[in-house]
Amino acid sequence: MTLSSLAGRPLTLGRMSLRLSTVILPYRRWHEGARAAWERAEQLGFHTAYTYDHLSWRSFRDGPWFGAIPTLTAAAAATERLRLGTLVTSPNFRHPVTLAKELISLDDISGGRVTLGIGAGGTGFDATALGQDPWTPRERADRFAEFVPLLDRLLTEDTVTHEGRYYSAYEARDIPGCVQRPRLPFAVAATGPRGLKLAARYGQAWVTTGDPKLYETGTPEQSVDALRGQIGKLSEACEGAGRDIAELDKVLLTGFTPDRGRPQASLDAFVDFAGRHRDLGFTEIVVHWPIPDSDFAADEKVFERIAMEAPAQLA
Repeated sequence: MTLSSLAGRPLTLGRMSLRLSTVILPYRRWHEGARAAWERAEQLGFHTAYTYDHLSWRSFRDGPWFGAIPTLTAAAAATERLRLGTLVTSPNFRHPVTLAKELISLDDISGGRVTLGIGAGGTGFDATALGQDPWTPRERADRFAEFVPLLDRLLTEDTVTHEGRYYSAYEARDIPGCVQRPRLPFAVAATGPRGLKLAARYGQAWVTTGDPKLYETGTPEQSVDALRGQIGKLSEACEGAGRDIAELDKVLLTGFTPDRGRPQASLDAFVDFAGRHRDLGFTEIVVHWPIPDSDFAADEKVFERIAMEAPAQLA
């Protein structure tokens, strides 16, 4: 099963298809704008609408912020065709056993429209909210390396027992399993060698935000080169896992490269940006739903024009 086999409207870009998706941050009450955004995302034809799976996040820490799984459950009830997903879930405050149960329930409620974006996590607020000290990069990688295979088992086997270094499961039952078979797809966020190996082995997609070292002082050209290098390393990981890199969708979450918000400044700017990254091999571009007075501020009319007109411009 690959993400490319799932429902949604691709942007047809000559040699290959590029999907356009969005991420809707869970900072508004459901009946005060949140529901309308998810419904509008479906009307605009986005392939997938994701949300961040955090307990709180950066500048939004002292304001409203709602849980990812309940939000996606409500979105599933409010939409019919739109794919839904996390971008991304991490081990920072999740356990594979409880997460698997929630994902199976969400996949059922949505009729098989869920993608799990998953990554190793970082050092933000989620890392200490449960009272623990932040994990080192090595420990995050160690936990992720145990988390993903166990979650894969929990979503594909009726009963799982596992005793690991970080995570355990004892006769954990996940019947009837996912609507999507053999399980809902994983979109693995990774740039390091261990994470890329997990993406190559367990992923139906790979996610990147670019090279964070370039965000402040890099150029768009340097970012393109860095992304080309990441795809090259992913290809090597796929070869090591005995997979063709073409089996994995390649997802770029925008807003964290030196381009920042400029691709959403106009339809022409976005078409140029999307075309350059399509040529690198990306199959899905994710843009943030505009949020006034934030890093994701954008003209809503331009945003909607991109959603509605970019496919024709890029065909």
